[in-house]
Amino acid sequence: MKVTLLLVGKTHDKIYSEGIADYANWINHYLPFDVKVIPELKNSANLSEKQQKEKEGEQILKNIEEKSHVVLLDERGKEYRSVEFASWFASKQQSTKHLIFVVGGPYGFSQDVYDRADDKISLSRMTFSHQLVRLVFVEQLYRACTIIKGEPYHHE
Repeated sequence: MKVTLLLVGKTHDKIYSEGIADYANWINHYLPFDVKVIPELKNSANLSEKQQKEKEGEQILKNIEEKSHVVLLDERGKEYRSVEFASWFASKQQSTKHLIFVVGGPYGFSQDVYDRADDKISLSRMTFSHQLVRLVFVEQLYRACTIIKGEPYHHE
């Protein structure tokens, strides 16, 4: 299975981008993983929140193949403990060729993106910046890989 993390806009803070790169490298020891960045919208200050979500949504949908399983990282998604997420992820490895996790822009997702999604996952009941979510998610994906392999990274 191939896994892609699809992001709206680049990661601005060096501390996050370096951490994401480290985890992405480690995840690639377990499975093909890549981070794909959709460029930020130009002149977004002139757009309403809804217009921005719709334009970002168009770009997100252009980057999703028809047969891919799409998971939105969304505050209204299902919450998992790390071990539960690892179990869910392991089941997807058996049934899915391409799994795409999507982090939207600062306003979230358009309705069209919600309609296309196969799953929604929340990383916490707390709200994180869309920049921080990226780092937290890749750490959890790496943790899931180590749990599946029975490696000692995760402790109960």
